[in-house]
Amino acid sequence: MSDDFILNEHNKDEFPPAHTAEHLLNQTMIRLFGCERSYNAHIERKKSKMSFYLDHKPSRQEEKQIEKEMERLIDEDMPVTFEFCKLSELPEEISLDRLPDGVSDTIRLVRIGDYDVCPCIGKHVRSTAQIGRFEMLGTNWDEHEKSFRVRFKIIAP
Repeated sequence: MSDDFILNEHNKDEFPPAHTAEHLLNQTMIRLFGCERSYNAHIERKKSKMSFYLDHKPSRQEEKQIEKEMERLIDEDMPVTFEFCKLSELPEEISLDRLPDGVSDTIRLVRIGDYDVCPCIGKHVRSTAQIGRFEMLGTNWDEHEKSFRVRFKIIAP
């Protein structure tokens, strides 16, 4: 089906379980803290990190809540699906702010159950249970920047 559309070139070779977890963590942070999607993400097979602008430093209890929510979402075994949409017909909840300059007229949306949807051309697992186990390795808080970094790894099933 994707052969019918011209999409932007993609120069990354993601580890699908960690990349799919990136989507889940983005939406989890949005729901728990009312923030935007990560402003800086480095997703790798061995370990990953994502940074978010927040209005406060999360407590240890909030950090545990992030980890528990990620575990719950993975266990929920939500389907990961794709749909293609014209740029002019994107759903309201899709922000155009992070699309690259010169983006193609057709966008691939990645949906994870009813939990998250966003434009993405990367590789993903077919369902969240295929992610494996999410393990938070640590966090950092930058008070000046109001930036919260989450370091994690995915332990494949």
